[in-house]
Amino acid sequence: MHLSPGDIRMEDYTYDLPDTMIAKYPLKDRSDSRLLLYDNGAITHLPFRGITSLADNGGLMVFNNTRVIQARIIMYKSTGSRIEIFLLEPLEPSGYTKAFLAKPGCRWKCMIGNKKRWKGGHLEKEVIIDGTAAVLLTSLVKDHGSWQEIEFRWKPETLAFGTIIDGAGLTPVPPYLKRNPEAGDKTWYQTVYSRHEGSVAAPTAGLHFTGEILDEIKRSGNATGEITLHVGAGTFAPVKSPTAEGHTMHEEHFTVSGDIIRRILQNNGAVTAVGTTTVRTLESLYWLGIKELHKDKTNIPTRCNRGHSETNSLSLGQWDYLDLPGDVAVTEAMNALLEKMAIEGNDLLKARTGLMIVPGYRFRITDRMMTNFHQPGSTLLLLVAAFIGNDWRRVYEYALNNNFRFLSYGDTALLIPAKQKKTAEMI
Repeated sequence: MHLSPGDIRMEDYTYDLPDTMIAKYPLKDRSDSRLLLYDNGAITHLPFRGITSLADNGGLMVFNNTRVIQARIIMYKSTGSRIEIFLLEPLEPSGYTKAFLAKPGCRWKCMIGNKKRWKGGHLEKEVIIDGTAAVLLTSLVKDHGSWQEIEFRWKPETLAFGTIIDGAGLTPVPPYLKRNPEAGDKTWYQTVYSRHEGSVAAPTAGLHFTGEILDEIKRSGNATGEITLHVGAGTFAPVKSPTAEGHTMHEEHFTVSGDIIRRILQNNGAVTAVGTTTVRTLESLYWLGIKELHKDKTNIPTRCNRGHSETNSLSLGQWDYLDLPGDVAVTEAMNALLEKMAIEGNDLLKARTGLMIVPGYRFRITDRMMTNFHQPGSTLLLLVAAFIGNDWRRVYEYALNNNFRFLSYGDTALLIPAKQKKTAEMI
């Protein structure tokens, strides 16, 4: 069904979510959660451990291995005013790896809680890190309106910034939990396969996996692979506009290896994405490949007033796909990326995406999706509705009627829609 973003009314993508259905804490054993199975219209459920029997034999299951940072830093002015600094992404040095290794200072894009109480000057926080006393100094460099540029300095200067915030910061648990972060969240709010620091929110569909379950999936004949997409705070941003077109989607940075792209080619037709962040990354790869194929063609739009990215082929705007040819085979798009990487002598593709997946979108790479249950009226719910159509209502009604636990620490679902042609016509 063809839909334009302006046709998608947000009032059609909401539902009643009682506060009692929101999981405020995870289960003691993360694999004790429940799994809703939607398989081409049929809905049932089973213990999450049953995922090993549902894995697509011979297929590829892709995980997001990002790691949540301790992004909330609470500071106090000499007057006693409480100031919260929320890390968004590094500015100087740019790049997460360099930023976490930085000494003795760095600058970050942040959001400030109680900003009206902090007009300038330094704030100071004393912490104990591995038995050593440390001091974190912050200063407001510039207020950009929706975000603030913050400079961090610290002593001892021999410590890396990653070590400093790990000791000085708090876990950025989602605001809808309506509770302060606790010591246990530092472990609970990480997947067991998290590797690369940079997220301010967990890829929550992966929170249910244990090392034992992952091993069993591999033994059953399924390939597993990892991408890295650093989840930004925009994932919690409510859609305030009456239609999807009026919402400005946040950008997120991701990294994909050439090996994963080659595995996608080998398993085209049998790719399971664990989490919406993985879906967003995989689908972005297709469109980045299209942009690479058409980078020298002047008749392909690259920017307008609808949330398009700049001409850089490694950046995807939220509606770019509406103006790009969508009838290209996945193999051709993926090979274009591999050729680009080979020419550059780099087996890692680093890019950023603002892709907003809404009903009417046709998926090119993702065949199955595992995802938790999302907030009413959210961009994540729109993505689910794009994947299984109007059946999203049946899925959510089933989950509510069968006492599933909702949101980040809640239960999960495996969604298997009817097969789609990978060389579909342009949306």
